[in-house]
Amino acid sequence: MSVVVVTGSAGLIGSEAVAYFAERGHEIVGIDNNFRQQFFGADASTEWNRLSLASRFPRNYTHVAADIRDADAMSELFAKYGKKIALVIHAAAQPSHDWAASDPQMDFTVNANGTLSILEATRRHAPEAVFIFTSTNKVYGDAPNELPLVELETRWEIDRAHPYWEGIDERLRIDQSKHSLFGASKVAADVLVQEYGRYFSMPTAVFRGGCLTGPNHSGTKLHGFLAYLLKCTVTATPYQVFGYKGKQVRDNIHSHDLVSAFDHVFQSPRCGEVYNAGGTRFSNCSMIEAIALCEEISGRKLVWTYTETNRIGDHIWYISDMAKFRAHYPGWTQQYDLRSLTQEMFDKNVDRWLAESERERAGV
Repeated sequence: MSVVVVTGSAGLIGSEAVAYFAERGHEIVGIDNNFRQQFFGADASTEWNRLSLASRFPRNYTHVAADIRDADAMSELFAKYGKKIALVIHAAAQPSHDWAASDPQMDFTVNANGTLSILEATRRHAPEAVFIFTSTNKVYGDAPNELPLVELETRWEIDRAHPYWEGIDERLRIDQSKHSLFGASKVAADVLVQEYGRYFSMPTAVFRGGCLTGPNHSGTKLHGFLAYLLKCTVTATPYQVFGYKGKQVRDNIHSHDLVSAFDHVFQSPRCGEVYNAGGTRFSNCSMIEAIALCEEISGRKLVWTYTETNRIGDHIWYISDMAKFRAHYPGWTQQYDLRSLTQEMFDKNVDRWLAESERERAGV
């Protein structure tokens, strides 16, 4: 039985990866110390997800509550499994560009130094393992905002004649733009993963995600846009929209679709590849459109306010072009569109969200 190591194993992408590969008979080693709770507060804790994974996969899931920045601990852990490790999915991160400004040291060490620790542990103890990294579209900084956009009734949009009509591809520059400190730390990690692939001939792949989402997302104010928006709609929690008239566009990819893309790379790896990964034209929305969809699915009205001040480095319009990935892996298909993934998030979480909200109001 081959070993799959997943960092951030109780988070959105990590937990999806754990379930996906555990169900296919692999031994899973999950690394997660619930830093998400430290970053964003108790409502962002992933402990519920860790307990769920332990219950679902008692025979082939081992949880390790360790800090990925601890290079010695990571090396010791990887040495324990050695060349049995066939795949490493590095999904652990400080994921918010808003939070990063409050503690740049923590943000950079988690995102950059933590990635270096996992890369080195892999190179020293399992150099043939496929290494997959969840990067972000924030590595492009605010360069997408230079695109010629047109204001429509509910969204900003790009002209159909523009080369990026189908979405932004990997040729967009990643420097000479404002990234936010989070974006800068992820650039460092992104380039490190590429370099280990090219310099050491390791089978590495970088996925620059748009909005990643799904039912396992512990959405919170500073991270997890669609999950948090839906949760606020369900629980009557006030929500604030920042800038761009609420017409900023995001593409949303379901965590299962992303992890199935990981599997295609695992089955046929390359060295040092970079792929944009998002909902594409198949699954995208503006903030205003997302609010309407959440209200429709939940049967409730969202209480929300608007401020003209947009978040630093925020994109006005971002849709991913996955043509490069599809060319390399034509067997991959995207299953979840915006409505189906939002409906699934509602169906699987509504009771838990309402129960949590009741406990909060009761002061329990």
